Amino acid sequence: MALVRWSPYRDLMNIQDEFNRMIDRFFGRDFFGDLESISTEVFYPAMDVKETKDKFIVTAELPGMKKEDIHIKFQDGALILEAERKEEKEEKDQNYHRRERHYGKFYRSFLLPTKIQADKIEAKYKDGVLTIELPKAEEAKPKEIEVKVS
Repeated sequence: MALVRWSPYRDLMNIQDEFNRMIDRFFGRDFFGDLESISTEVFYPAMDVKETKDKFIVTAELPGMKKEDIHIKFQDGALILEAERKEEKEEKDQNYHRRERHYGKFYRSFLLPTKIQADKIEAKYKDGVLTIELPKAEEAKPKEIEVKVS
């Protein structure tokens, strides 16, 4: 029986390799292989939702999209954002070597914890970034209570 020197670094690398194999099995492809299938999958743009004293602000990265392809609804206390990034037409006699841009429809919804003034919601789209401002209803804003001294 041979003695093998223990190396914690080697054990960590084995765990990393096993984790990578598990992810590859879960998604059914390796990440550097079938990139053609990635471009047609559903995509979810990066979004931030932040809260101030008076409103919620939702920011979404939607580069390359047209205003007409973005649809926003506010219904039953939820902000619903739907959009579609349309694929550019492929030209003949061209082959892709790498294809990483995502196309297709996406749907995101956020349930907001307080009442919103739906008639005062504003949305702006500039340089590929969508910003939605949702003002809180007066009853939802924090109220400061005065302490009386007797």
